[in-house]
Amino acid sequence: MNSAPSPDPDPGAGADAGALLGPADVRELAGALGVRPTKQRGQNFVIDANTVRRIVRTADVRPDDVVLEVGPGLGSLTLALLEGAERVTAIEIDDVLAAALPATVRTRLPERADRFTLVHADALRVTELPGPEPTALVANLPYNVAVPVLLHLLATFPGIERTLVMVQSEVADRLAAKPGSKVYGVPSVKAAWYCEVKRAGAIGRNVFWPAPNVDSGLVSLVRRAAPVDTSASRDEVFAAVDAAFAQRRKTLRAALAGWAGSAAAAEEALTGAGIDPKARGEALTVEEFAAIAEHKPVREGNGA
Repeated sequence: MNSAPSPDPDPGAGADAGALLGPADVRELAGALGVRPTKQRGQNFVIDANTVRRIVRTADVRPDDVVLEVGPGLGSLTLALLEGAERVTAIEIDDVLAAALPATVRTRLPERADRFTLVHADALRVTELPGPEPTALVANLPYNVAVPVLLHLLATFPGIERTLVMVQSEVADRLAAKPGSKVYGVPSVKAAWYCEVKRAGAIGRNVFWPAPNVDSGLVSLVRRAAPVDTSASRDEVFAAVDAAFAQRRKTLRAALAGWAGSAAAAEEALTGAGIDPKARGEALTVEEFAAIAEHKPVREGNGA
């Protein structure tokens, strides 16, 4: 896929071109609310309507989708999602932004306002949502919480079939990395537990206000048709993954010693799974980590 941003050939096609937020709208809204984007929350507001429409297209948002958005900010992406989806539920942690967004939706898309729900909360603590279960997740995620939020929501809402997140380019690379890559690690393996993951494009810095000092990328995650075939639980598999990458320069025999109880026990698990004890975590697929977890020796008093 061509990762370069491309202009929408017909910005007004199929939608009210005036409903979305442009640069002047974003700054006017922010000024009226007294909002100054903060680095602490990774706030960089999208100011380009073509970009949000491109995100919605790339996310394959469908008319019957219930879309979950995280960190809607002033509503740039929210409005574009509402144009194409059945419903949008947005989770916003910021008090001022959460209070203002429903009014923005009512003002700019009054005919769709009854299809929008705002949840004022920390996305990492959300365990249930009002209304129908979400079928898609589309969000511009801040760098500092992108991976934890993504993994939490995929685990909590199994009805999410398709996800498209905009994250810092470096995070996008990690999420979409394959075994053997230098950036392959814990986020790559855990995302692969839930989904087929790939890079879905690049986003320029000039579509944000304020412009960030880093590039951004889109990551597509499509829920696996069938879960990883293993008798081990997700927590058991993830524990093995965490242990392997906590000491990624070491062989798996050494890196998994603490997790298994000893280096000998780690070797027993690896051999049982058909994995070379001298291999390193960066070479293994999520299925291979699951096999290792299945073969973890049971020790007295260990319970696992």
